[in-house]
Amino acid sequence: MLMSAYGASAKQVTSFSMDYLVAQALGFVKDSPEWALLVIGLTAFGESFVFLGLLVPGTAILIAAGALVSEGILRPLPIITAAIIGAILGDSISFWLGEKFGPDLPTIWPYRTHPEQLARGIRFFERFGGGSVFIGRFFGPLRAVVPLVAGLMRMPPLRVYVANVLSALIWAPTLVLLGDHLVQLLGQESLATKILYIVIAAVALAFFGTWLRGKFISK
Repeated sequence: MLMSAYGASAKQVTSFSMDYLVAQALGFVKDSPEWALLVIGLTAFGESFVFLGLLVPGTAILIAAGALVSEGILRPLPIITAAIIGAILGDSISFWLGEKFGPDLPTIWPYRTHPEQLARGIRFFERFGGGSVFIGRFFGPLRAVVPLVAGLMRMPPLRVYVANVLSALIWAPTLVLLGDHLVQLLGQESLATKILYIVIAAVALAFFGTWLRGKFISK
């Protein structure tokens, strides 16, 4: 009973933290749209960078950015371009780190304390080989780990960068345009309410991706 209550409490804190971070990021962009490209680029970078991917609610922020596009506060093309560039840079640096520090990764945080994260990425890479960098972009925590593992496993750089760029060209526009379409479906609701619904949708999408990964991908 106590553990169940603790688990429920942890989920509430996580949900609250994501809501708060997304609201703060979107509030800042709404009030200072001149900083939007930097914020969105850093968000996509953080979501894709190996040591930040678990901490940055990038998916939720990118989907929520679609709300500001739909409201006419942001222009879609620059926002999508910034997200693509950030995502490519995050994967590229993660791959370089895997190449440079591969044998030492099990001794580096967070893999020193959570070795299963690295092991999961290695299993994923062994199963999908060259396609793992492309596929991993669309599956939560794997998004940042797989390029690192690709470097560890000495995957040819050209194959990594092609998969990196192609997946970013799909991933970033999909999230932003999804937020745009969700806002249109919500009609006359206030912007704050729309963003709340979008965050809930992003959380549900993340849980679905985790379930899908566990059910079909990481076995």
